Formats: sequence, structure tokens, C-alpha cells
Amino acid sequence: MNSKAISLSLGVEPAEPLWKIAPTRDKKGNRASDLLMIIPKLKTKPRHHIQRTLSEIDLALKQFRHLVLFANVDMKLNTLWVSFEAKPGLFAEITAALKLHVPEAVVVGDMSARLNK
Repeated sequence: MNSKAISLSLGVEPAEPLWKIAPTRDKKGNRASDLLMIIPKLKTKPRHHIQRTLSEIDLALKQFRHLVLFANVDMKLNTLWVSFEAKPGLFAEITAALKLHVPEAVVVGDMSARLNK
């Protein structure tokens, strides 16, 4: 992703498996960090809603463009995968930015809602 824009697409071609395309290391050879979010029922929404959601994801991730290595929205699974440089606190910052722009997105494995009750 670096300094170039995120490419948005609503294509319906079969997607490559993430293990083939998601980077596991950054430019320096350090391990990458990842996050997975579910965007409930995204594929069932009208096209304009999907496009707006993709634009909001793009907007949220642009502020981290120098740290994000890869982002992928899987419409079949309603998921967003983001790989980024492993830096302390970056997971929380990226997640917070995405939640601000796409409030319905849920982090997979996030127990904070249950722990805070």
C-alpha cells in the first residue's frame, strides 16, 4: 500500500487465498501484524452502501498508509483483513480508526465488550 492509494473494486472474480497474497514480513524483514474484522451483512447491502463502506475503509487506512502493508475486503465472507508493520499500539490505532469510519465492523477475537460488562 505504501504511498499509493487503495484500489477499490466490486469485482466478482474468485479471490486468491490470503495465505498467497497477504505479506508476512515488512520491507525490513520483520514480521507483519494482522487484524481481521467482520462487517456484518455487507454483501447483502445495496451497491451504494457497499461502495460507501469501501470508501470509508480507504479513508480510515490512508492515515496509516506508510505502515499498512496490505488490505483486503472479502465480500463473500464480509471480512476485512489488514496487514501492517508490527509496532506497539498500532493494532489499537488502526482498529479505532476503522471503527470510527465503519461502526458496524467487529474485530474477530475482541473480548473487550464482554470483559467491560
